[in-house]
Amino acid sequence: MRASRLVSLLLLLQTRGRMTAQELADALEVSVRTVYRDVESLGAAGVPVYADRGPAGGYRLLEGYRTRLTGLTAPEAEALFLAGMPGPAAELGLGPVVAAAELKVLAALPDELADRGGRMRQRFHLDAPGWFRHPEPTPHLAALARAVWEDRLVQMRYRRWRAPREVTRVVAPLGVVLKAGRWYLVASCAEQLRTYRVSAVLDVVVSDERCERPADFDLAAYWREWTQRYERDVYRDQARVRMTVAALEYMPYVFPPEMSRAARAAAGEPDEHGWLETTVPIESVKHAHTELLKLGAEVEVLEPVELRERFTATARALARLYPDRAPGTSEPDVPG
Repeated sequence: MRASRLVSLLLLLQTRGRMTAQELADALEVSVRTVYRDVESLGAAGVPVYADRGPAGGYRLLEGYRTRLTGLTAPEAEALFLAGMPGPAAELGLGPVVAAAELKVLAALPDELADRGGRMRQRFHLDAPGWFRHPEPTPHLAALARAVWEDRLVQMRYRRWRAPREVTRVVAPLGVVLKAGRWYLVASCAEQLRTYRVSAVLDVVVSDERCERPADFDLAAYWREWTQRYERDVYRDQARVRMTVAALEYMPYVFPPEMSRAARAAAGEPDEHGWLETTVPIESVKHAHTELLKLGAEVEVLEPVELRERFTATARALARLYPDRAPGTSEPDVPG
């Protein structure tokens, strides 16, 4: 394990250039003290690793030094082919490129490793979208990806969920992200970082003007923070409800994860009839009405009043549609 880590440290310095001890520790998932020891070991083995002092310092290799310790292990060869995503690559316009790259890697590997990589691809398949979700049309994804790669400004027409529904924006694209089968564009607009759903992009014009990419922008870190903030902020209100134990247990199968988790965490003890009280985070009264209807007569809304009134109106409308008589029959005559 230590030998593998030393090789990884060496390759990090070779591919990324100067790195601080903390950056190396984070990349290798070890302590800074371990990095110090590993750097000393590399130096003792004749690897020209140098330390630059000062705030902008760090470790670096002697300029021009290249290692030949780049051979793939069997697990690495397997992981390489498992990481291939032909579907998303094709959507980005890179399908033929990925296929050609895989062929070249297969041709360069020893027979045993090539066979292991091929078997991995035959035995494991990644299908990212959820059940019953058809792929969203993203005709402008390839153009946006090219703009990201080339650091080009983009003028795009975008469809929003609120008025005005269609807007035109000039953005500096910074990255594209595939989340649960849906593509998103991360871009800077009016000096603010924003996230756009690619399927809502109606038109794209890639400019010849280049944009300056922030030196400290980390796409993975931004996306992690943005998704956490979105999941936290999207549920701005809450509803107090009574529901059966069976309904509470059924929620994870039909509700968004955050709603079901919060409802289960806030649930009180059930009474002798199997009913309990809890609170459910909601986006809006309209959203809560749609979601809670999934539980039918197994849930009663207590608050807010507006939501309870919606359920009252729905119950009365359903009673009119489903009276206690066969369809098409009239009310029985009442003797006078």
